[in-house]
Amino acid sequence: MKKSKIVTLAIIFLIVLFSLLFAFSFIPKKDKSAKTQGSQPSAQNTQSGGERPARPQNENSQGGGERPPRQQNENNQGGTERPPRQQNENNQGGGRQSSGSGEQTQGQAPRGGARNATTVRVTQVSPGTIEKSVVINGEILARNQVTIYPTVGGRLVETRLSIGDRVNRGDVVAMVDPSRPGEVYSRSPVVATVSGTVLQAPFSIGDTLTTQSAVYTVGDLSSLLVETYIPERFVAVVTQGLRASLKLEAMPNETFLAEVYEINPVLDPTSRTLKIRLRFVKPDPRIKAGMFATISLITNRKTGIPVIPRVSIINTYGSWIVFIADNNKIARRREIKLGLDNEESVEILEGISMGDFVITAGQNFLSDGDPVRIVD
Repeated sequence: MKKSKIVTLAIIFLIVLFSLLFAFSFIPKKDKSAKTQGSQPSAQNTQSGGERPARPQNENSQGGGERPPRQQNENNQGGTERPPRQQNENNQGGGRQSSGSGEQTQGQAPRGGARNATTVRVTQVSPGTIEKSVVINGEILARNQVTIYPTVGGRLVETRLSIGDRVNRGDVVAMVDPSRPGEVYSRSPVVATVSGTVLQAPFSIGDTLTTQSAVYTVGDLSSLLVETYIPERFVAVVTQGLRASLKLEAMPNETFLAEVYEINPVLDPTSRTLKIRLRFVKPDPRIKAGMFATISLITNRKTGIPVIPRVSIINTYGSWIVFIADNNKIARRREIKLGLDNEESVEILEGISMGDFVITAGQNFLSDGDPVRIVD
């Protein structure tokens, strides 16, 4: 019995001892945890102006003072300074703004600023001359060109001229023998009916001629003309005295002036063209009959009208527009009405006035009201 009591007391002693050890080890750990929690800032809203440490993701901050960089998707609802954010935030320069001073740090691009001026070239609208023309081909001929025929048929027995020789009216240029087998006749002379230069001599000695055979073609090379044919659609504008410019293959870098002096009253029914002839305003001895000419026939001409370069015009949705430089700084859109035009220039009937500065280069990138910078 006594031994049983001793065992019971020993067990109780051990239980009390283990309880004290357990309590001793538990109480200091709890105090340490409380101390650690007391040193951390509260998760509630703080109104202190001091510096705060970094906060975890998705934390709502409503306090003031300077704040460190935050993580993605952090809601910032208070304070005066906002740090740079991560993904989904527009960063326009990498610098940080200070809301207190309103100044912008170096390296950050301005937001909502004015557009840069577009570089353009301009030309001033002034009175000018414009010509409308049609380009056709023609041939240079002698103005007075006559064919010489024999008075009788027979065999050509003598020729006295060659191509390019000068002949006077009344000169004997060839002899024809009209004799037939068993008959003898005296030779018949062929006489020049005009003075000029031999242009063609198609026959040789021994050829048989008729009264319709052209022995020589003689022309006056001191006065040349240009013969050409114009399409039917230009017939109404062709009048005597209408000017034209000519270019010749032999002299490609020179331009010669001519004018219409003869118009055929009837169109060619096959080609539907009208034959006209032009004469040179200033004859040139270098020009020869038989040369090929490229003719630019001026069908219409106006002077003292507002003229602008064709490249300055823009066709948009069936309307013709240009841009003018207002006070040399702002581009203004103008809708215009066109008149006479050619490959380089256009007459303006409405939309702009004399003295306006029309933009001739860079206008395709402009809108009404854009700033411009003019260069030479």
